[in-house]
Amino acid sequence: MSLNEADTRAKLIDPAIHTRGWTEDHIKREVSAGTIEIIEGKAQRRAKGRVDYTLRIKITAESQPVAMALIEAKAERLQPGHGLEQAKAYAICKRINVPFVFSSNGHQFVEYDFFTGITSPPRPMTEFPTPGDLRIRYENGKGFSLDSPAARALLTPYTGGEGARRYYQDAAIRAVLEKIARCEITGEPERALLSLATGAGKTFIAVNLLKKIADAGNMRRALFVCDRDELRTQGLAAMQRLFGSDAAAAAGNDPVKNARVVVATYQTLDIDSDEADANFLIQHYPENYFSHIVIDECHRSAWGKWSQVLTHNPGAVQVGLTATPRRFPTADTEEGDRDEQITADNVRHFGEPVYEYDMAQAIEDGYLAACEIYKGRVNLDDTGVSLEEIIARNPVDAVTGQAVGAGDIRHQYEKYLFEDKLLLPDRVLVMCQDLFKYLLETGGPEQKTIIFCARDRHADDVAATMNNLYSEWCKESRMPRLEPYAFKCTAASGGGDYLPDLRGAMRHHFIATTVDLLTTGVDVPCVRNIVFFKYVRSPIAFYQMVGRGTRIDLPSGKLMFHVYDYTDATRLFGEEFITKLPKGSGGGGGDGGGEGEPEHSIVVEGFDVRVTPAGRYIVTDVDGKAMPVTVEEYKNRMAERLIQEAPTIDIFRRDWITPAVRHPLIERLVTSGYSPNVLRMVEEMEDYDLYDVLADAAYGMAPRTRKERTNSFVYKHEEWLREMPPVTAATIKAIASQFTRGGTDGLENQQIFKTPAVMRAGGLEALKALGKPADVLRETKERMFSA
Repeated sequence: MSLNEADTRAKLIDPAIHTRGWTEDHIKREVSAGTIEIIEGKAQRRAKGRVDYTLRIKITAESQPVAMALIEAKAERLQPGHGLEQAKAYAICKRINVPFVFSSNGHQFVEYDFFTGITSPPRPMTEFPTPGDLRIRYENGKGFSLDSPAARALLTPYTGGEGARRYYQDAAIRAVLEKIARCEITGEPERALLSLATGAGKTFIAVNLLKKIADAGNMRRALFVCDRDELRTQGLAAMQRLFGSDAAAAAGNDPVKNARVVVATYQTLDIDSDEADANFLIQHYPENYFSHIVIDECHRSAWGKWSQVLTHNPGAVQVGLTATPRRFPTADTEEGDRDEQITADNVRHFGEPVYEYDMAQAIEDGYLAACEIYKGRVNLDDTGVSLEEIIARNPVDAVTGQAVGAGDIRHQYEKYLFEDKLLLPDRVLVMCQDLFKYLLETGGPEQKTIIFCARDRHADDVAATMNNLYSEWCKESRMPRLEPYAFKCTAASGGGDYLPDLRGAMRHHFIATTVDLLTTGVDVPCVRNIVFFKYVRSPIAFYQMVGRGTRIDLPSGKLMFHVYDYTDATRLFGEEFITKLPKGSGGGGGDGGGEGEPEHSIVVEGFDVRVTPAGRYIVTDVDGKAMPVTVEEYKNRMAERLIQEAPTIDIFRRDWITPAVRHPLIERLVTSGYSPNVLRMVEEMEDYDLYDVLADAAYGMAPRTRKERTNSFVYKHEEWLREMPPVTAATIKAIASQFTRGGTDGLENQQIFKTPAVMRAGGLEALKALGKPADVLRETKERMFSA
């Protein structure tokens, strides 16, 4: 009998590479958070996520090991390179940030070399590269020696050990340090750009990156630049956890020049707009005062002059952090001075991102919440509104309330002008009614929600309408009102004062209506819904808005969030971050609108407004990008992938009852971009085991809830149970009952024989009448899933 993947690793691969010098100190198990599991209607994590085995080189006993390669185990019966096509090997190298990937069935191995792009033919395990072999090839490919001073920070251990960091955070930190080391050798400017999904922990990366550099003796003074006071507070707290009092925030007239790490906002440094003169920066910090600079949210390049921080410190190591690396087509813009060139294009200044970790990968790994999209189409938005239609409905000025004549009205208003130049109360009401209906269907109206609006006035109108709908619902349902319910959260209204309530209050401040205030960096993990009532043209602005919902919030059980899209904003998923360089400041990512009242807005009532559903979608990985696909398409793609693994229901049933086969099977589905747990959530099948979810999707089997499957086990196998001693039969029924609570995992619980129900029925001793308890348990599982 051939060995499965786990046994191949333990019994064949590990001994073989050990003889080649790879001891336990060289091997690191990188475990992801795990995809989402729902048990008894509650979202939980799986027991474990994907496991990547990395091979690392340790230069000295005290140094931080450096990851060199990843090794994938294949079942002994498979070809050594089974499933390791070049595209996958390339993706693994990028995700783990290692230059080599090996695949082995225990007898032979295949290698992919990222430096050359070449995949080797199968070779015997006796020829597996030694640590010394890989070190030489790594150093030649990277362009520096691990013994050189340039690599000192790379070899510096994490403060407090590696337990707190995630695999991709380590990969990102290594990628920056590797580029800095290479640039130090070549004499190139020491600059690096990191692109990570919102919520992936960019601040953690920045803090640990600077700490490793400081502990290596390479940092004189560092500057961490962020946007807004809220982010400065978060950044300072993170810096002080590792740097203590050596980290301080610049504010007011205090440049905190005694600090080794200065945390400052764009606004404090006077670099937050085209009109800013960088007075604070230039007055308090001489040229090259900082040896290291980290720019958070560096996609702000379109709107400010923060590049003066970089040009004022040309000798500094410069690192840009963003969820959205922005490019501008230079052919469409006039060449400006050096400032404008740097500001216009992060990639041109920092270079291509040294590491990228996008939303789809983060969802797959279980570090960000899964995303379901509900799209709606508004009839008026499809047609626009004409002058004749407006005149027929007695338009009035939005400020004075006075009648407006035809001379002050455009010939045609398209959807981009709605709630900006043309205010449509009927449209606001119908869209809010549709949203409120969805809230009622997905857990109730009291969910933390952010609604993005076109203008400050629009935010006012939406908040008032949502409050009215909530009050009516409370009256009809005889429920107490939890107030304030909906509130405007814009810069013009001092919305920053409400952020603590939005974040922390569980019985008030549920619905925040905003324009731009909540688009960047504000950490509100409990937000479950992102709503687009405004039209968005910039992919950068869009990703920042969606990012407000991506964070997982374990205290509230949030592992998934919804996007309600009424303006086709989600078309921007997967778009390149390319826009023309705006002229002037213009906030909101070049989307038009803003926090303030436009001139000559008119109000028109009396339109027949309708919202029609335009589909449900799941965000998943499509060709390396986070993209929405319809729920049906997602289900079909998952079914196709599952049938490749298990062509028939009988094969699937056989594989399912063996954990060593089932777990890698699910892992392969997830790594191909399709999570069974996400499908279960969006199909509202929380009461079903994943077996039934998948069997329904791929093989057309009528699904049974866990309770139904447990009940059918008893009547389908009544004769088998009748033939055994009563106490044994009672014990097996008690074991089967665990499926109702925990599904397949409940039957495989190592403590199953110690559960009260099983012990009361007879426990472990009662099963011995049929043979080995393990064999009886396996047969029980087989019968649980039998036809």
